[in-house]
Amino acid sequence: MPRAVYVLALGIFALVTSEFAVAGLMPQMAVGLDATIPQIGYLITYFAVAMAVGGPFLTVAVLKLHPRPALTVLFAIFLAGNLLAATAPSYSVMVVARAITGVASQAFFGVAISLAVQLSRPQVRGRAIAVVMNGLMVGTLLGLPLSTLIGEQLGWRAAFWAVSALTVLAALATMIGVPRLERAEGHGGGFRQEVAVFRNRRLWLVFSTSTLIIGATFSAFSYFNPILTQLTDFSAGTVPLLLIAYGAATVIGNHIVGRLADRHTVGVQLCGLALNVVFLVGFALLAHLGAPSVVFMLGIGLVGVTMNPAMATRVQRTGNAGPLVNTVHSSFITLGIIIGSSVGGMAIDGFGLRAPLWLGAALAVLGLLTLLPELARRSAPTPAADGPVPGRAEQTA
Repeated sequence: MPRAVYVLALGIFALVTSEFAVAGLMPQMAVGLDATIPQIGYLITYFAVAMAVGGPFLTVAVLKLHPRPALTVLFAIFLAGNLLAATAPSYSVMVVARAITGVASQAFFGVAISLAVQLSRPQVRGRAIAVVMNGLMVGTLLGLPLSTLIGEQLGWRAAFWAVSALTVLAALATMIGVPRLERAEGHGGGFRQEVAVFRNRRLWLVFSTSTLIIGATFSAFSYFNPILTQLTDFSAGTVPLLLIAYGAATVIGNHIVGRLADRHTVGVQLCGLALNVVFLVGFALLAHLGAPSVVFMLGIGLVGVTMNPAMATRVQRTGNAGPLVNTVHSSFITLGIIIGSSVGGMAIDGFGLRAPLWLGAALAVLGLLTLLPELARRSAPTPAADGPVPGRAEQTA
């Protein structure tokens, strides 16, 4: 695996740590910005919305750049937003800072994944995506607790200063460790060629699968804390340890999926969604019992966000490996986060703390349904004269 792929993972880790920092610093930020806890919670939503809506536009703006300069520009924009967050004198300024960092983060994801594919041999591209996405998994495992620890010891602004320093380190590593390459393969035609792929109706169905996979996972993940403390009756001090275990499960699952994504792209998603239905339903039914709840929570970690390498591989085989396609795909993933967390919250208001788990199971079932046309197409007899599409990797389930 090229060293540059691991450098890209460091950049993802820096961005994800900034995204998650707010979740662990809500009380301190509420006091420092003279805001309520719900208002601080909205900063997470603003970040996600900025990612989903603004990311593709920023990607278009950097399409004419070679990948390494494009990443450098995105690092600079992200750093500017993060420094603004560290020095924000008011809540409104913090909202602007979160929007800037969200847009830059989404565009970075798209360019980084596209570059990882370009750097890797075709038969290991799923593994390369998994390595890059380990930045996300390790951000879940370590980024949140580290930023929370820094914020508790030195103040919430120190956490954002620390992320800024990490961003500079990741940018320097990128300039040194990532080779200067041409624009992503098959996309020398620029903006028009990037946009033309969105005429493919199958691509939108593939996007919807990703949205539902992530929505199913985040409808549960967003509310693990209250579920584990109020339904399962774990102590508040135990929950962080359980969340670290969940993060470790995502790292393991991401590694396994990365190994399988190239050869069994659709099959991995099919098994992952089916298992997630089992884990979410089991959690919903047995949330009052400690041991089963932990098992089901870790199961969700193994087969939830860890589907990212298979999701990205399927998108690239249906569309292309360009930055814009990858960024739009990331926007659909972010949409899943927004749907899962927001609808899950509304479900709690109406039906109690088990409701997000049932919602997640329902979304996972819908995800399975979106795979049916692909499975039907694959099982249909193919004329012998038909060969592989030029420039497109063969798709296997």
